[in-house]
Amino acid sequence: MKKLVLVVMAGLYFIGCSSTTTIRSTDSSAKIYVDGELKGTGVVTHSDTKMIGSSTSVRMEKPGCEPMFYSFSRNEEFDAGACAGGVLVLIPFLWIQKYKPEHIYEYNCNPKK
Repeated sequence: MKKLVLVVMAGLYFIGCSSTTTIRSTDSSAKIYVDGELKGTGVVTHSDTKMIGSSTSVRMEKPGCEPMFYSFSRNEEFDAGACAGGVLVLIPFLWIQKYKPEHIYEYNCNPKK
């Protein structure tokens, strides 16, 4: 029983440290790569447990077009839940900021040279 409680508490701790955002391209057929990994086309959801101030890179591309590059950081919005946890156990202060719910990036096809 004690182990179960520890596992549940650890799971809640890591869930509380994650932040999620939706990444939307103005071109619904553009491929979206997050930190170098293909996530999908047009609109994707991204979650991670990076610490405050960490950056995430976004690349959008389409066949025959130049890729476009963007980034966002985990310092966009205050996370009250992590702050409350930080009062009890200092470590959650590392996740006191989260991502905005949505990032919209313009993608215009500039033909490759």
